[in-house]
Amino acid sequence: MSELQQVYDLEDYEDFINKEIFSGKPLAEYVAEVQRIYMGDKRPWVIGYSGGKDSTAVVTLVHLALMGLEPKDRHKPVFVVSSDTLVETPVVVDHITRSLELIGKSAKLNNLPITSHKVVPQATESFWACLLGKGYPAPTKSFRWCTERMKIDPVSSFIKEKVSQYDEVIVLLGSRSDESASRAQVIAKHKIDGTRLARHTTLANAFIYTPIDNWDVNDVWNIIRGAFRYAKDDIEEWENPWGGNNRPLWTLYMDSSDQGECPLVIDDSTPSCGNSRFGCWTCTVVSKDRAMESLIKNGEEWMKPLLTFRDKLAFTSIPENKDQFRNYKRRIGKVNFQRAKDGQEISEERAHVPGPYWLRYRKEWLKELLVQEKQFNEDGHIIELITEPELHAIRQEWLNDPNEPDWNDSLPQIYRDVYGKDLDWVINDNSTFDNQGAQILAQLSKEHDIVPEMVMKLLDLEISMEGLSRRTGVQNKIGTILKQDWGTLEQIKEKQEGMQSKAAYDVFQEEIETLDRKLAEIDTLMGKEF
Repeated sequence: MSELQQVYDLEDYEDFINKEIFSGKPLAEYVAEVQRIYMGDKRPWVIGYSGGKDSTAVVTLVHLALMGLEPKDRHKPVFVVSSDTLVETPVVVDHITRSLELIGKSAKLNNLPITSHKVVPQATESFWACLLGKGYPAPTKSFRWCTERMKIDPVSSFIKEKVSQYDEVIVLLGSRSDESASRAQVIAKHKIDGTRLARHTTLANAFIYTPIDNWDVNDVWNIIRGAFRYAKDDIEEWENPWGGNNRPLWTLYMDSSDQGECPLVIDDSTPSCGNSRFGCWTCTVVSKDRAMESLIKNGEEWMKPLLTFRDKLAFTSIPENKDQFRNYKRRIGKVNFQRAKDGQEISEERAHVPGPYWLRYRKEWLKELLVQEKQFNEDGHIIELITEPELHAIRQEWLNDPNEPDWNDSLPQIYRDVYGKDLDWVINDNSTFDNQGAQILAQLSKEHDIVPEMVMKLLDLEISMEGLSRRTGVQNKIGTILKQDWGTLEQIKEKQEGMQSKAAYDVFQEEIETLDRKLAEIDTLMGKEF
């Protein structure tokens, strides 16, 4: 058992720490353990802070532990890191922003080595850059392209940066075994014998520490509710060690729980509403955004347009709606067809795999988003639904779209129509066509029975290599463009009718069937032999 140090700044929390029981042990034992592991080496700590109850409990525990140490022992930095996907539920973003500011200010005031940081995805990899810019379909369970780009990569980059600076880091997580058994099993599998640490499953030289892994949800709310019962004159109910108030966090869970009211966690018999979860307001992986619906139902009616927009994106993922909203070509310029299923005839016609969203829908949705953002701010809800760097990234994606290059350079005009002003747009030096040129090209292509997009791509390639002394690979690049599928879906199907039956998968399938026949013949021969 570790020895608790509370020689500094913990007087108001002394009874709370020594008398309050968490998972069968006084809180003092958990605080002492955090102190022991903190003082055990020079590896900095990175606390993953989502603004939810579990990560708030971890930050509280670490804050109490550091307050109990002598200043000379607070020898290594603690980074509190929050990942903002840029599409978080607005009320949650406000809560996280306020909390990070308070944590940072309080640490500075109390001479604690804690700093707070917010990380965001790269503008080119954000939700809107991918969905509106590249035309990625709204995420689903089978095509969940968002989590890694928007949540994992920004935090991983932060951790890698600290590893390169300090050689190794320890990452503190609010994981609890009673909430996620699978997560607990993964951590247990990578546990280092004789320590409380586990190896990070993907990042080298990063280690995991889960200080509240055996707590239940009532323990979590207990530490969040604070020490007011032991020091009523000095600490208010829901007051946290960094001078903030956790009541708004409780209200968020209460309003998003759809249980009408969350009872206070006073004893073991009191049920909790702490299993509510917050996520991105655009999330279409779940069939319904219960948390958002409950927030609206419980007073946040102003967010209703966001839920409507989210439902519109979810509508495009319904199988029978995909062909309406999505191009028949993939972003590589080819039409792909579904593989033959077991028992299906190879010659049987198969459905094509839809590609990115049509550009016209992406333009329509961007304008809706900007109009809604403007309306929110005029109504007093200060909010940025889409950032300026994202708009620049989307514009570049549209200009260079592999299937539907935006010859009109529409995005600056869309922004001007909504806001009546221009951003500092980058001059498009690579532009080959304007609207007039595009119309002329379309007319000439019709006369010569050529697809205009293909001609444009070839001219774009020529211009991109203009002035180069060596045009290495130009033939291959021309070949790639010519090999793309050009024309309508019907025209492409007609061209590929013969090729479809010879798709690589099917060739392998034929080889497998041939080998099976030969093996059967060998078995028959061996049977005769013996």
